[in-house]
Amino acid sequence: MKSVSDQDFKRHYASHLKHLRLKGLQPKTIEAYARAIRRIGGYFDHQIDDLSEEQLTDYFTDLLESHSWSAVKLNLYGLKFYYTHVLRKPWVAVDLIKPPKARRLPDIVTVAEAGQLFQATRVLSYRVFYFTLYSLGLRLGEGLRLQVGDLDAQRRRVHVRTAHVNVGFFLGAELPDPNGLLEGTGKFMRHVKLRPGHDIDAPALERLIERAYLDMKARMQAA
Repeated sequence: MKSVSDQDFKRHYASHLKHLRLKGLQPKTIEAYARAIRRIGGYFDHQIDDLSEEQLTDYFTDLLESHSWSAVKLNLYGLKFYYTHVLRKPWVAVDLIKPPKARRLPDIVTVAEAGQLFQATRVLSYRVFYFTLYSLGLRLGEGLRLQVGDLDAQRRRVHVRTAHVNVGFFLGAELPDPNGLLEGTGKFMRHVKLRPGHDIDAPALERLIERAYLDMKARMQAA
């Protein structure tokens, strides 16, 4: 019986990996969801296709004793993915886990607030790194992947090895955008995504940046 369950687990796990890749998930997410199924499989002796809410309660309670809430959430999301795309079964414990809400920084950091953050950073190399992330609108991983060869001083450009780069506009919701470049649904913030291999209306983007500059200049003069 154990041999049969092991074979079923291996077959379903292989299917799980295929679905993860086909859904276009990031490599780190794929590894996290795959690791979740391996961990859960080991806990339940590879018999995870008909888990009850009681079994899930025991598992996640034990997991929380030795892992962070982040790990618990990844295991939960990985198992949900497995049930949805591999087993084609409904999730049995909709409200089982409610992680505590983390206090996050505001989505919009003003120029003055950013300056305070930079000045509070004592290590010069870190300060330069944070300033680069902020000024270029980079994610942490994008900044970490930057190399000296990515800097084109002659053209005043930076080559970012990523899926896209955001050009952020803090008060973009109030800017006229006849060319429809701005994206986002927040109360204030808007952005333009620059993607490798995708043409951008450069003159329209330049006009948008000029409008943002003039708008901010007028606000500062009126303050």
